[in-house]
Amino acid sequence: MSVAEPAAAPATDSPAVEARNLVKSFALGDTTLRVIAGVSLALRAGETAAITGPSGSGKSTLLHMLGTLERPTSGELRIAGADPFALSERALARLRNERIGFVFQDHHLLPQYTVLENMLLPALAFGRVDAARERRGRELLARVGLEARAAHRPAELSGGERQRAAIARALLLSPRLLLCDEPTGQLDAKSAAAVVELLLELHSDPAAAATAPALVVVTHNAAVAARLGRRFELVEGRCYEA
Repeated sequence: MSVAEPAAAPATDSPAVEARNLVKSFALGDTTLRVIAGVSLALRAGETAAITGPSGSGKSTLLHMLGTLERPTSGELRIAGADPFALSERALARLRNERIGFVFQDHHLLPQYTVLENMLLPALAFGRVDAARERRGRELLARVGLEARAAHRPAELSGGERQRAAIARALLLSPRLLLCDEPTGQLDAKSAAAVVELLLELHSDPAAAATAPALVVVTHNAAVAARLGRRFELVEGRCYEA
């Protein structure tokens, strides 16, 4: 019986994520559509960055490649110095689960589970939830102001509360890379501002500075982008740092 490879060990002196000339193309009948046309960037642990650009510019596609959800057509991706696509599918899934946190425009909370149960799902993917994981889950819920909502179902939460729960869930396993795709896109202005403030507060917590992930936020909101340390703009498939 073969033994599945462990997720690649992080190299502490390497960027949390590094893209080298990433290209992504899609076949459309007899033609090829190049969405990402040679993007290179690198972010170290603790850095924050926004990716902006017009609709259809490939922002989500780029984020999905950085998160290993999409394989590039060509180019190289390194997560903590290692090539994630050299792993088996199971080992890649484990790396994605343990080292990368995702927050999407839709919260993706499962309606049949409580908020706390949704929080703990990442820990169930390759094992079981022990007391330490449940304690961390409850601590994160408290930090996002949802401690009293732990036993509620997602339908009983407001849109902003659901997104706060999704952020807490993404941080459960202390990822080295946190990727957010339009995390405020479905929220009103007040809720959006509160979510961004919370995201940055959790990321910059002095008590967790040594393990702060690299944070990448895809957004069309200029005010959100201005809150982040670095800003990249996608234009016709190419990436420019402001």
